[in-house]
Amino acid sequence: MRLLLIRHGQTPSNVEFLLDTAVPGPGLTALGEQQAAALPEALADEKIEALYASTLVRTQLTAAPLAAARGLDVLVRDGIRELTAGDLEMLPGDTEQGALYMKTVFAWAAGDTELRMPGGESGDEALARYDAVVAEAARSGAATVAMVSHGAAIRMWTAARADNVDVPFAAARPLDNTGVVILEGSPADGWKALSWAGAVVAPAGEGGPAGRPLDETA
Repeated sequence: MRLLLIRHGQTPSNVEFLLDTAVPGPGLTALGEQQAAALPEALADEKIEALYASTLVRTQLTAAPLAAARGLDVLVRDGIRELTAGDLEMLPGDTEQGALYMKTVFAWAAGDTELRMPGGESGDEALARYDAVVAEAARSGAATVAMVSHGAAIRMWTAARADNVDVPFAAARPLDNTGVVILEGSPADGWKALSWAGAVVAPAGEGGPAGRPLDETA
């Protein structure tokens, strides 16, 4: 299966750099709406057969133009929502608390899945819910699936599940609004990242450390 993980469009909380993870969350800014409207053309070459969004409003608004363009229903699933900030909810992301949030996220990706976000979920819980939605999509038989999700969740899940993406790679590459990570594989056979925000990702064992872009200048 070809899996497109798409970060939602810009929200007011993104502008203010806040850890905003609770359901239902904010809508999109004017720029976010423009980003969502541009997705159908940006993904014109992708033969998307199924489209998912999380339970947060911003992902559903981002998915709507793509759904309309392709004649697809948006399948809303809680499992691909953002990683819960818990006690850190609505705190500034560029502070010590924000650093703790991302440190915890990437500890999960590195395998410390019993670790729990302060007042929130554990890595085991976060990965299990995300895995469940990906498994559902794989069982559907769709050859190409798009999921509109969230930046930290996409980076964490990809670093944990893609054979050729490691934590340093994902940690060094924040995903812009409506940025896309494209993977190929299955829950049974594993996953390989093909591209990260338009940059090609090297197969494991090629081009240096796992996850290093083939073209360092890209």
